[in-house]
Amino acid sequence: MRVAIFINSPTPEGGGSYTFESQLIDTLFELHAESKHTFIAYTSGRAVSNYRSDIPVPIVCLDLTLIQKITRQLSLIIKALLRKLWHPRSPFIIENWRDRHILNLLRLNRIDLTLSLTPSCPTLEYPYITTIWDLQHKRQSYFPEVSKNGEWERREEYHLKMLNRAAAIITGTETGKAEIERFYQIPAERIKVIPMFVPQLRSNLDSIDRDVMTKYQLPDLYLFYPAQFWPHKNHIGLLLAIKYLEEKYDLEVPLVLVGADKGNGSYIKAMVKQLNLSERVYFLGFVPQQDMAALYRNAFAMTFVTFFGPDNLPPLEAMALGCPTIASNVSGAKEQLGDAALLVDPKQPQEIAAAIYALFTDDTLRQKTIELGLKRASQWNAKDYIREIFTTIDDFEAIRRCWKY
Repeated sequence: MRVAIFINSPTPEGGGSYTFESQLIDTLFELHAESKHTFIAYTSGRAVSNYRSDIPVPIVCLDLTLIQKITRQLSLIIKALLRKLWHPRSPFIIENWRDRHILNLLRLNRIDLTLSLTPSCPTLEYPYITTIWDLQHKRQSYFPEVSKNGEWERREEYHLKMLNRAAAIITGTETGKAEIERFYQIPAERIKVIPMFVPQLRSNLDSIDRDVMTKYQLPDLYLFYPAQFWPHKNHIGLLLAIKYLEEKYDLEVPLVLVGADKGNGSYIKAMVKQLNLSERVYFLGFVPQQDMAALYRNAFAMTFVTFFGPDNLPPLEAMALGCPTIASNVSGAKEQLGDAALLVDPKQPQEIAAAIYALFTDDTLRQKTIELGLKRASQWNAKDYIREIFTTIDDFEAIRRCWKY
């Protein structure tokens, strides 16, 4: 079959999704000859320039000029008006210019199936395989990032259409599969569980770690939390845990925070001042990927106290780099991380603090956590993931051959 791969506009500022997608695309291109199918990349010119220059498969650029976009949308409006005049009882529906543009390009290139490796799939009248990492707008709709300014309605409309029409849905855990079945009544046979692999950070040499520490002027022992500044990332709970360590155990732990401000940064910084933690909390903002490995390796522990799940990448990154991990015991966390992380209730700062204190004071526990993390990190890689994708495509071939484009 001829398979179109939709590549987003990946930039390092995208955080974990950038790391995950870029390595998956790299691996798919490396292994594409193992598959009997032909792959064609569909993306924007900006994505290609940001990503790489040696893509070994054909590339279809989705870019249009502003004039082309306006002209095509006007044409679709006129077409909808004429259809309504000719059939007055029919619904008045104006097609989206982008969807029509992509659909035309798929047909032009005789594409049989489309593939999206991250949760951003065009919902076209075309067979597609899509990916889902979470459905938190259904589980925790009260968080502003999934509810304000029409975001909940937008997500619900998108998922309702996209999931119900998908030929296959990829998710990382059995927990995620069960949620897709429960919330959207998708048949189980159309949902495939492929565990998230451990992303390999593009790292400087170990000898350069000292330069990274000097660059950011960090202390020798610190907690590390790599997370965008969304409310659901629960920075507030972590700050309260840091304060509790000071009051309960007389333990002053530095905290290093990295990530882009998604609207909650000022509130978090105000809480740092209110708790008198300004001298111990380091806001590094966006950090280049080549520095991240050093920040993991030199932390005495990584905390990931998010309220969202089940598929989270930073705990896997930490484990692969020998950084002991404290993670939220959200739905699916035990399945994803096993015994390789200390799981805590993200609603309970004292429980987070107790886990930090245990790693800080118990060298045996810390070493055991590192060893279990490294073992977990070695169980599954990007090549395993892509080969499962190939199998999913193979399974659909017997169905797709029943009709032409």
